[in-house]
Amino acid sequence: MEIQEIEVVILPDGKVEVRVRGVKGQACLELTAEMEKALGGTILLREMTPEAQEPPTAIDQSDTLSLSQ
Repeated sequence: MEIQEIEVVILPDGKVEVRVRGVKGQACLELTAEMEKALGGTILLREMTPEAQEPPTAIDQSDTLSLSQ
């Protein structure tokens, strides 16, 4: 199984960048939806990687991210 990563970078101006690697298809949007909502829900820019155009792979539910406030 390929490694799936979510990298979160907080910039000096307070903006947050979220990068997803190792997830094929549109599944990356599902993985980051709760995080985006927790961060305020305003998306300034969304850049899809070439992996987003590849056929999706199954996501093991034990690998999903859960956030609490």
